[in-house]
Amino acid sequence: MRPSIYDENLDIARDNIFLPTDFPLTASSTLGVTPSFQRLHWHRELEINWILSGSGIYVINGREYPFTEGDLFLIDSDDLHRAYEGQDLEMGVVMFDPILLAPAQRYDPELLRPFRDNEASSTRYISCTHERSSVMSKYLREILNEYVAKKRSNHSIIMGLLLQFLAEVNRYFSTTELIEMMPSWQIEQMRSVIAAMEEDLSRPWNVRDLAELVHLSPSRFSALFSQVAGSAPLNYLVQLRLAHAVELLEKSDDSILSVAATCGFRNLSNFNRLFRRNYGISPSKMRHRVQQEL
Repeated sequence: MRPSIYDENLDIARDNIFLPTDFPLTASSTLGVTPSFQRLHWHRELEINWILSGSGIYVINGREYPFTEGDLFLIDSDDLHRAYEGQDLEMGVVMFDPILLAPAQRYDPELLRPFRDNEASSTRYISCTHERSSVMSKYLREILNEYVAKKRSNHSIIMGLLLQFLAEVNRYFSTTELIEMMPSWQIEQMRSVIAAMEEDLSRPWNVRDLAELVHLSPSRFSALFSQVAGSAPLNYLVQLRLAHAVELLEKSDDSILSVAATCGFRNLSNFNRLFRRNYGISPSKMRHRVQQEL
């Protein structure tokens, strides 16, 4: 396995993905984008996304990908990524531990090449306009159907479909040029800034403070950060704060005022306004909905 281009001790904490131990793979579909996936994140598991309907934008290792129905994404271990919805988004997600394919790699050592063929980044994007994209999507839909149905021998069928999908992608990428990405050291800088934000969300950060963390001018920092994260530094900070607020509302009994202060909002009305704009409901209504679901 290639060495990580990131120092996880200095940067954003790795997401812990819990896969079944007997067959380390999950398949699901999601409506919209959850708060946890709106933030930049990374994990050890390999991930395949395909757009079932709607539109949005993916930001992966500093590159922005507008997407639409039928597009496919392959995300490698350690890729720094986030997604946000444009309109009526439904996305299919297959996530698996690469160890699952170890036996098959004995016969096809390049099986995971589509994820890892670029030294700087292994992100892959397959447009819906490609002549084979519908074939690839068909394999993924069948994987999802098998995973949900849970019929006898479904693991064997899912494994066969996954192997066919990756073989198809391998053939496609053998004739595709590599995408030139942002240098890894610049991505590292931005990751360290995001880590600092996450560790102290209540701090009244400004662009100059954040730029000083990586010894850049505010204008240069803002340009690089926007390229990596897909939004301006302070806008992204608001998203981090709101995502943490959702977590506190779900898991704590703290008052709305206390949640707002913990997440760095000095003004309760401003917190309520931003929360409603991002999630469509007020903080109190979200807490009430969560309590009803318990």
